[in-house]
Amino acid sequence: MWRARVLTIFPDMFPGPLGVSLLRQALERGLWSLDAVNIRDFAEDKHSSVDDVPFGGGPGMVMRPDVIGRAIESARADAPELPLVYLTPRGAPLSQKKVRELADGPGLIALCGRFEGVDQRVMDVCPGEEISLGDFVLSGGELPAMTLIDACVRLLPGVIGAEASLDEESFETGLLEYPHYTRPREWRGQSVPDVLLSGHHENVRAWRVAQAEEITRQRRPDLWERYRCGNI
Repeated sequence: MWRARVLTIFPDMFPGPLGVSLLRQALERGLWSLDAVNIRDFAEDKHSSVDDVPFGGGPGMVMRPDVIGRAIESARADAPELPLVYLTPRGAPLSQKKVRELADGPGLIALCGRFEGVDQRVMDVCPGEEISLGDFVLSGGELPAMTLIDACVRLLPGVIGAEASLDEESFETGLLEYPHYTRPREWRGQSVPDVLLSGHHENVRAWRVAQAEEITRQRRPDLWERYRCGNI
């Protein structure tokens, strides 16, 4: 079973969107598990404090290393094989390659920061990696953690009914995905491309590849350059 453990000061946010549709069904079928751990449970003062003012001054608060450290140790106590992932704008950009790598493993421990983030010593002492969803800042790591878990769980065997559909999704081949069409054949003056109605599977495949290449070239020149050079 693939295991997701989330360290957060807002455990009530979970499962959230992870508890609906295919992910909920997979959770109920035991294909994966989810534990939302309250970081405040590892505070030792009467106020359950998890943060303090930053050394050196400056705005905001910083999550304490002693509290976070105890939470991580507890999460790893019976699952030392789970990799630690800290969701932070400072991290390496999340990629489909990294998602597949995590999905192929035993699961993950997702550390959700708040305030100005966690004390640097946490990542210095506790082996793990920092991952970012992009060049923007959110209020905390909970939504990124949900996004990462969603991306991983849908790749697990048995979660998606038509697993072959995963092979042609955006980023799997280094390209953005080609356009899709369904009924009705005519809608507001727009028609479905004739090739998709031809029944000629090889022509359809070639059209889709060409469309994926053109869309990638126009919208993501960075991806296109890597694809063109074979660095998928």
